[in-house]
Amino acid sequence: MSFTQDSRELRQFVVRGAPPTVYYIPAFISDEEEAYLLQQVYQSPKPKWTQLSGRRLQNWGGLPHPKGMLEERMPGWLHTYCQKISSHGAFDGKTANHVLVNEYKPGEGIMPHEDGPLYHPTVTTVTLGSHALLDFYMPVGRLEGDNDDTVAALEEDRHLFSLLLRPRSLLVLQDDAYRNLLHGIGARTLDALTGKVLNLHAAEAKPGETLTRGTRVSLTIRHVPKVLKTKLLLWRK
Repeated sequence: MSFTQDSRELRQFVVRGAPPTVYYIPAFISDEEEAYLLQQVYQSPKPKWTQLSGRRLQNWGGLPHPKGMLEERMPGWLHTYCQKISSHGAFDGKTANHVLVNEYKPGEGIMPHEDGPLYHPTVTTVTLGSHALLDFYMPVGRLEGDNDDTVAALEEDRHLFSLLLRPRSLLVLQDDAYRNLLHGIGARTLDALTGKVLNLHAAEAKPGETLTRGTRVSLTIRHVPKVLKTKLLLWRK
């Protein structure tokens, strides 16, 4: 099975109406796997957590940097899923080597952003614990009438569509969806579902529903192409 656009096996998971290419795979992991992963996240040493405005996170595999990521050992519980997702061709034959573990409590979110050029142009996300509503936006400067003298339009003016991410699902963003759009999560405790949520059927939801958020943990699994090997750095000293 491959995450390439000509994959017949994955065609059923392509989100229709979204820009190329978005895959949403419900029940990618089992209830038991979800419980195991949450246990591992919360058993991680306290120094692994970094508190940010609106969420806290763990960084595994190294710190991505334009000059190269100094590679760190990936723990076995994450390595398994790096291998699993990579084996399906998500990173064009390469193996994921970086994971961000994000914890979002009800009312927390993340501003619209892009993942940028430090990564292979694919991002994969496993959702644990609770749902999320991932919103996609046109970047500033792309709308007709944008100019340098204008203050950025309100987010809702740039909002294109959303995706409902259920627990145990896998989301894969590639191509235009990765390179040309911003994505973020609103700081809310409730998510009202509208027709702009493109994967309602796959996520077993309907327009008009309102979902109450719990605490969500996401595993953002990516490949960093530029890596500095520790042994190489020691040899150069």
